Amino acid sequence: MSTREKLLIIGGGFIGSHVAKEAVVRNFEVSVVSLNEKSLNQKINDVKYLVANISELSELSTAIKGKLFDYVINLGGYIDHLNYSQGGDKVFDVHFEGAKNIVKCVNHRNLKSFIQIGSSDEYGNNTAPQNEYQRELPISPYSLAKVSATHFFQMLYRTEKFPVIILRPFLVYGAYQDKSRFIPQIIQGCLDNKVFPVSEGKQLRDFCFINDIVEAIFISLNCRKAFGEIINIASGIPVDIRSVVEEIQGIVGLGKPKFGSIPYRDGENMELYADISKAKNILNWAPKIGLNEGLRRTIKSFQEVQ
Repeated sequence: MSTREKLLIIGGGFIGSHVAKEAVVRNFEVSVVSLNEKSLNQKINDVKYLVANISELSELSTAIKGKLFDYVINLGGYIDHLNYSQGGDKVFDVHFEGAKNIVKCVNHRNLKSFIQIGSSDEYGNNTAPQNEYQRELPISPYSLAKVSATHFFQMLYRTEKFPVIILRPFLVYGAYQDKSRFIPQIIQGCLDNKVFPVSEGKQLRDFCFINDIVEAIFISLNCRKAFGEIINIASGIPVDIRSVVEEIQGIVGLGKPKFGSIPYRDGENMELYADISKAKNILNWAPKIGLNEGLRRTIKSFQEVQ
């Protein structure tokens, strides 16, 4: 009989795939729930893949029925800032109803901890540096769903001692991220030596390399004093968007960003960066990979598949 600890990852996308790879290295027995079947080249050796829409209770129940897990990491859902009247209700359902369905379907008997992955978007227009004691100010169905899930899990901890930890990452980047995201778009534009549009770039943001995010997740798995807590996972260092674009351009040596050709988003928070003192104090975690090194590694991964 296997003595390996069993880990269920909900969501096999960018962060989920990196977590799954590291979990295999750490000798976990890994299962991943994804919305769609993974192609052969997307699959990781020694990982069991399950297909289910987490917002459909019956689908998820069928996928994990009869299975016991020591740990669950919820990375389910997708980032979409649609307004409610434009289809944002579906975004809300995937994240909030999905979270409730996972709790209903997972057998609690063996569960040692449950890691809920939130979002810096939960802070809305709160003053920087954002900290976990600020009242959330969601500005989209996506961020509202994340806030709702946060409070749902904290309620479960308070009332039933459900072993949850809510990690709130800021802007995560690294190899194999979807090319629709900010840093991949800039890297690709520079590698192609294109003229490409960007905003004026005065927004302050907090970028954290994927390896550091993954490390924080694994530290959290067995950190009982973090149960019921919200913890920011980020670099804690504000950097303006223009500087990030220019850093990528400098590393690649190509690219023609056209600053100011994209307007700022309505209601956009111009200063979104984290206070990470709670992560340092409770998890004894701090990021190890600086922005320049992280960007170099990410750019290299793009060049290898060009």
